[in-house]
Amino acid sequence: MRAKGRAAALAPLLAALLSGCAVGPDFAAPDAPLGAGYAVGKPVSVTQSAAIAGGGAQRLVPGHDIPGEWWRLFRSKQISALVAEAVNNHPNIAAAEAALRQARETTEADVGSFFPSATLTQSVARTQMTTAQFGGLGQSSSSSSGSQSSSSSGPTALIYTLHNTNAAVSFTPDVFGKTIRTVESDVAAAEYQRYQLEATYLALTANVVTAAITDSLYASQIKVTRDLIAAYQKQLDILQKRFELGAVSAADVVSEKALVAQAQATLPPLEKARAQTRNQLMAYLGRFPNDDKGEAIDIEHLHLPRDLPISLPSNLVRQRPDVLSAEAQLHQASANVGVATANMLPQLTLTGNGGSQASNFSQLFLPQTSVYNLATQLSGQAFDAGRLFHQREAKLAALEQAEAQYRATVISAFQNVANALQAIKHDAETLRAQVAAEKAAAESLDISQAQYSAGSTTYPTVLNAAQTLLNARLNRVQAQAARFSDTAALMQALGGGWWNRIDETPASLPKPTDLISTLPIAAAIRAEAEERSRAR
Repeated sequence: MRAKGRAAALAPLLAALLSGCAVGPDFAAPDAPLGAGYAVGKPVSVTQSAAIAGGGAQRLVPGHDIPGEWWRLFRSKQISALVAEAVNNHPNIAAAEAALRQARETTEADVGSFFPSATLTQSVARTQMTTAQFGGLGQSSSSSSGSQSSSSSGPTALIYTLHNTNAAVSFTPDVFGKTIRTVESDVAAAEYQRYQLEATYLALTANVVTAAITDSLYASQIKVTRDLIAAYQKQLDILQKRFELGAVSAADVVSEKALVAQAQATLPPLEKARAQTRNQLMAYLGRFPNDDKGEAIDIEHLHLPRDLPISLPSNLVRQRPDVLSAEAQLHQASANVGVATANMLPQLTLTGNGGSQASNFSQLFLPQTSVYNLATQLSGQAFDAGRLFHQREAKLAALEQAEAQYRATVISAFQNVANALQAIKHDAETLRAQVAAEKAAAESLDISQAQYSAGSTTYPTVLNAAQTLLNARLNRVQAQAARFSDTAALMQALGGGWWNRIDETPASLPKPTDLISTLPIAAAIRAEAEERSRAR
């Protein structure tokens, strides 16, 4: 209520000031790039399919919105639980939230510059002084209320009490818009931190999903390898018995042993990669490596989203947190040019002091004890060897830098989406081919084993077929995981749907494109301005 009262009382003055001249460029959000797209020609609308888990066809739906919790498209309770834990526990989220609060509090602090500042002082002083400084005057003394003196042939000591109350008010009108540009810069900085928080959230959730899928990939590859090692070991046992009976040569047994050893040699790298992936997943969850409880997902049980929403190119720049962060930095650089320009112009300061002085507290508020002082000051830099000019030139160069960085961020955003779309298209084709390759390799191994049993081929042929099947199965599992990982990458590239999330960071500071609306006193200022407009 006090804030509303303060706003109403000072709205007329602030409206007049804010309607004045604010030097420097007025920021306008960049438009979406004309003619920008994700591919040359018409993109593929439906991917290929394969008869295996995670092999379904996916349909790309342009213009559809992205759900706020996009990872739920995989229909995995375990993934949702991991993401929720990461968001609640990871320190990067807490750090980004604190940075946002800091930026917003800085803005509110600088908004106070629109108001006068007042200092109240109350003091009581007991003073003793000598009349020697007056050339020996006052050698005959007298006493009065609030003072004492003693007489002698020499200087007299004078003792008195002075009560003083004072109110000092200072106000610097924002004649050339320095304050409003400063607050504008603060608002843009707060918007930057807001979108940095969204970018941190998006990166963390995507990393958790990708890490969980990668962990499942390595687990599946380890399982495939162990199953094949067991099959090879079983075949080795059979060969060993046949060798003892003289039915096969020692060379065949040794070759099978080599195959078993080669397959076993592929396990440690896979186990190493999985262990490191688990450590990374624990870090995303805010845990230490020894806090791993073994939570994992199974690719075979994941749901591959059938319909994939694709944002229109014109909407991408309003959705990507990194693009919006770059836009906020561009806005801040623009406002800083205005601040530097205003620093080169004179500054008007209004001051006033009022209060009372008395030797007795009971007389402090009598009319004759009142004192006051009113002053106005206009100051400007007369000579600074070009310091302010070059500071403004530096801010202009920073603005050009921010413009270039914004364009680069937009280009990277479109590149990310284009790469994800290409990956989804070719992932489907790769999985289809890998499924066919695995089926052919399995059939080849069966034929080779049958031919070897009939004595119509050599055992190295069987070994080659077995090694081909191992590689085919590992590649097939990897192709399965790629479809899920690149689906997550597409959701991240499109912005992750943070604008649809229920717990989306509340925008306590509205869009920076309308500076006046960001001030707590906005409603009162606008009402006063509208009233003045109607009066004219």
